[in-house]
Amino acid sequence: MSTLMRAPRECGSWLWDLEEFAPPGLESALTTAARMAEVLAAHDLLTPQRLEYRWYVLDSGGINITTNLALTVPLSDAALPERVRGSRPVGFPDADVDDLHVVGPGRWVDAQGTPHTEPRLLDLSVSPAPVGLSAELAVHHDIWGWFDFAGRPHPDVHQRNAPRLTAAIEDLNALLGVSGEPGEPTYFGSATELGIATPDARDDGSGPDVTDRL
Repeated sequence: MSTLMRAPRECGSWLWDLEEFAPPGLESALTTAARMAEVLAAHDLLTPQRLEYRWYVLDSGGINITTNLALTVPLSDAALPERVRGSRPVGFPDADVDDLHVVGPGRWVDAQGTPHTEPRLLDLSVSPAPVGLSAELAVHHDIWGWFDFAGRPHPDVHQRNAPRLTAAIEDLNALLGVSGEPGEPTYFGSATELGIATPDARDDGSGPDVTDRL
């Protein structure tokens, strides 16, 4: 059960261009996702439970079908690519897998130091697109920033969680051999190279209140 408010758009995201890290394709994407998920699991930020992916037909585009596949085997299992291909919609024999989203819970820590398990604390996706492998990490909660969604400072929550995200991004950069590029800012926040940017505070010390769009 969720205990945090989740923004409909990301508060921050990071994109890795992996053309030099591994070739494109489903097998490569799953192997990369497995290695990235291991890094995130080491920081208690993601426990993979299922894969979520859409389908598209080359030169035609998306077909508006999403598949959810329970991870009954590790992401690194050699049989997993065929399981993914075996879930192809029967009406679209030429369909290919779009971005692979690794879905599962992660752990965050409240102001009192109590850990909590949150569904989909992070969003990890890897694209097997033939133009080149890429990966993205995104966050949708306010625990990574200095202010909560209502603009109230929560330094204890920030200190217990933001350094863990920073450490995970640093470890992913080391694994992939390239630094993640911060994504475009949204109404709910913006990324720096290793975390979430702190917006300018108002005279009373508060930050932006974005609850009107939650």
